[in-house]
Amino acid sequence: MARNEVRPVIKLRSTAGTGYTYVTRKNRRNTPDRLTLRKYDPTIRQHVLFREER
Repeated sequence: MARNEVRPVIKLRSTAGTGYTYVTRKNRRNTPDRLTLRKYDPTIRQHVLFREER
């Protein structure tokens, strides 16, 4: 059975330059542009901005 492409799996990469990533899903109909979330980066022990990577 094929995976629904309305909710693709995306990688969120840290903007702090540590290379840490989160993996999540997003609804492409509600948010067609790139997703940015403020999440915790354990390598620098701070909350930083994470951007969607394709």
